[in-house]
Amino acid sequence: MSSAADRGHLLTEQAHDASADLDLLSTAQLVALFCDEERRPQQAIATAAPQLSQAIDAIAERLRSGGRLFYLGAGTSGRLGVLDAAECPPTFCSDPELVQGVLAGGAPALLRSSEGLEDDVAGGVRDLEARGFASSDALVGIAAGGTTPYVLGALAHAQGLGALAIAMACVPAEQAPMPCDIDIRLLSGPELLTGSTRLKAGTATKMALNMLSTGVMVRLGKVFSNRMVDVAVTNTKLEDRALRILRDLADVARPDALQLLQRAGGSVKVALLMQLAAVDADAARAWLGSHGPGLRSALAAARAAQPSSAPQ
Repeated sequence: MSSAADRGHLLTEQAHDASADLDLLSTAQLVALFCDEERRPQQAIATAAPQLSQAIDAIAERLRSGGRLFYLGAGTSGRLGVLDAAECPPTFCSDPELVQGVLAGGAPALLRSSEGLEDDVAGGVRDLEARGFASSDALVGIAAGGTTPYVLGALAHAQGLGALAIAMACVPAEQAPMPCDIDIRLLSGPELLTGSTRLKAGTATKMALNMLSTGVMVRLGKVFSNRMVDVAVTNTKLEDRALRILRDLADVARPDALQLLQRAGGSVKVALLMQLAAVDADAARAWLGSHGPGLRSALAAARAAQPSSAPQ
């Protein structure tokens, strides 16, 4: 584990040559420099694509078997994990327990800095234990510099239990080894503001978490075509989105889509199956229960079970 005295060698702590005169640049020059530099997170994500793919499949396998996904980190890294976890229930109608964000310092640290807690190597373990973290679960430990004791302790704990341990950092593994089964390194380079990993490192991390959660939910059958068919219809905007999904995928007019959604109890997936397979709501739920949760497999089964209309 790196000490405070030797962290200067880390990629995320190195000074960026292009921003040596950052405080002397005009505002237009400063913005242009940032615009040019923000291409680096995309490159970092592309380089880590094999590890991201491996992580998506491994996490989905855990969740299909009843496990949960935990993001854990301190400071900006932890806040990004909490943000991604919080977006899963409204986007995919997932149980709030399925994807959880664990932040050093808890909810108060979302609004007020508590970076001192990141040095507590046992803190991450305690926070996981408080949530009943088990061998069936998956942990993504997020630490931009790869040296956060709070995260390293949690990853080691996960490995010891036999849980899936995934590390995510923005420095090469040789600079900051992390105990893990899958090692995701997002090498976005030194920050324009030296050491401020809320910048490129934060952008790369957010992009990676977007890919992980979306990819996992696709693998879990919560997406049909490119639509979020498990969306929770909890406000006017989401109702409008649900009606547009039904209009586009089931080829029904908006008034008919509204009636269909109401008969389906607000479930877009049930409504689509009702319309596309010509079944009622109870039958649609039964098909999803026996051949789901993906809509494609349930739809194929429901259609295959229907009497053939072919001429004799």
